[in-house]
Amino acid sequence: MARWRLAGTKSFSACGRSDYDARMLKVYGFSRVNEFARGNTRDLRVLWAAEEMGLAYEIVGMDHPNRDLDGDEFRAKNSFGQLPVIDDDGVVVTESGAILLYLARKSGKLMPRDLAGEAQVLRWSIAALSSVELPVLAMWFVGISGGRGTKPHDALRQWSDMRLKQLDGWLADRAFVATEEFTVADILMTHVLSAGSTDQALLHPYTHVRSYLARCMDRPAWKKTIDAYSKRVAAA
Repeated sequence: MARWRLAGTKSFSACGRSDYDARMLKVYGFSRVNEFARGNTRDLRVLWAAEEMGLAYEIVGMDHPNRDLDGDEFRAKNSFGQLPVIDDDGVVVTESGAILLYLARKSGKLMPRDLAGEAQVLRWSIAALSSVELPVLAMWFVGISGGRGTKPHDALRQWSDMRLKQLDGWLADRAFVATEEFTVADILMTHVLSAGSTDQALLHPYTHVRSYLARCMDRPAWKKTIDAYSKRVAAA
């Protein structure tokens, strides 16, 4: 059962019981966020993985507009002042990709146990966060900064199209991106492709990518995660 609390308070379970367990995995995620970011934040990657793995965890809710991420206590965990962060009985890990890989290795879930299989998950996790996310996120940023229609924006669109076309070819005869089974690499790739920072019009020509996204987002653990997030996280 997931628990949640606001920063600086005890945890409360869905049953209303105050019963903080220091050994439980703590996931620092948003409790309130700017409206445009709600539903797209990267703590969703960690929460989805925890649900897929069946991990008991506590959500430490952080109010971004209220500058919770700027406090000294939080900056001691992540000097960049970003979410997500986990505290696993004193082991603090930041960066969504690193967190997912850590949890997969520790739990033995969502990652093969053989070295060759693990290498493929590492490969595609990094590809999701660099080869794919980098151009589509940069294109979004340039667009919202007033650069839509400029040469840099057009160049980023061409780069994004190239990567999506290559990914579409890879997924032509594959259910999942790294192995035959669903892994943390699929969580990362799916969130990159489905987030609001990815122009969904880019995906229209790529039927294999779109089928892949639908397949991954139809998983019960994702539906449970996004439903709970929508109920818990307020828009500023």
